[in-house]
Amino acid sequence: MTIRVIIVDDQAMVRAGFAALLNAQTDIDVVGDAADGAQALEVTGRTHPDVVLMDVRMPVMDGLEAARRLLDPAAPGAHRPKVLMLTTFDVDDYVYEALRAGASGFLLKDAPPADLIAAVRVVAAGEALLAPSVTRRLIEDFARTRPARRHDPKVRLNGLTPRETEVLALIARGLSNQEIAADLVLAEQTVKTHIGRILAKLDLRDRAQAVVLAYESGLVTPGQ
Repeated sequence: MTIRVIIVDDQAMVRAGFAALLNAQTDIDVVGDAADGAQALEVTGRTHPDVVLMDVRMPVMDGLEAARRLLDPAAPGAHRPKVLMLTTFDVDDYVYEALRAGASGFLLKDAPPADLIAAVRVVAAGEALLAPSVTRRLIEDFARTRPARRHDPKVRLNGLTPRETEVLALIARGLSNQEIAADLVLAEQTVKTHIGRILAKLDLRDRAQAVVLAYESGLVTPGQ
């Protein structure tokens, strides 16, 4: 199945470069681009992409607000693309807010081309882009510097079994399914089953939101 992508960045050269790279892949098709968040909403509504590559800082409407609107479950329309934020180290607080809004992950804008291609495929497959060690460090920094508006999230964790709580903690530390399986001495398919139950019980969209909740609830603390 071809992955439909739109690229949102206020720099035309960045959009062109990413488009050329992604269009060279047999399983990826760039179906549109936009120079700001407002244009991104219009292009997304018209092209129905699977993945939106979204820069954080843009004029008119920034990537954070655009991500909120695209992923708002109360917004009209059934199409909800996966959003992959493009960022640099100096905008970590914005990206944390994007993850809380439901973005599926983020990628540093100077990442190698192979990482961009892999990121699009990972996010399109329904996974969160949270595994690399640099991402774990940034996520911890987000949790430390951007405390959430708490609504006693620990209450939400009470419905998890002890094993599910263990799995959630390992997800929050950035471990892949394979790594979690090795750590807990479980089959990888069993880990996938646990993760599915965690997301269903906590009414979460994906692993990214699971990570945010794990930090906000105090299940995992920065630097742990």
